[in-house]
Amino acid sequence: MSIEKELQARSEARCELCGSTTDLKIYEVQPSSKGNAEDSIFACTTCVTQIEDPEQVVPNHWRCLNDSMWSQVPAVQVMTWRMLNRLRSEGWPVDLLDMMYMDEETLIWAKATGEGEEADGDTVKHIDSNGVVLQAGDTVVLIKDLNVKGGGFTAKRGTAVRRISLVADNPEHIEGRVNDQRIVILTKFVKKSK
Repeated sequence: MSIEKELQARSEARCELCGSTTDLKIYEVQPSSKGNAEDSIFACTTCVTQIEDPEQVVPNHWRCLNDSMWSQVPAVQVMTWRMLNRLRSEGWPVDLLDMMYMDEETLIWAKATGEGEEADGDTVKHIDSNGVVLQAGDTVVLIKDLNVKGGGFTAKRGTAVRRISLVADNPEHIEGRVNDQRIVILTKFVKKSK
């Protein structure tokens, strides 16, 4: 039996992540050791596109992980865990991760690509005024007027600060450009832009 036929039978011809029945294809879950059905999932083009290109991710599409997290198939569990970790800043995936169970071997496979490492350990987390975790490169919006010390201007509420940098040793500080000047901003005065 071919891998595709095996995956069609296992998945009942549905995307193993979102349940879609259209545009299905084989997706090899990295790092794949054998390139067989156990190392792969049957997924729709929408899911595969968003897995491969983080810029394309539509968080609400992934609410389907609420169902796929209960799959008994290790490859499906691995991709569910990885996507939930990518979406942690949305809030709801954290609850699902807390409920999700994987055996040790499957968890090692899930972490093999470095996914979810920031969730482990005692790394510094930068959190905006709404409790959303900020990442380097995010766009944030100022929620109040801020006097910029040494800059001679006031950064107005509603100003978008694009491609922020995180201050590694201080979770309350981020850096960004406002009026062509690089400034330090307190995280409590910003909210992440969608």
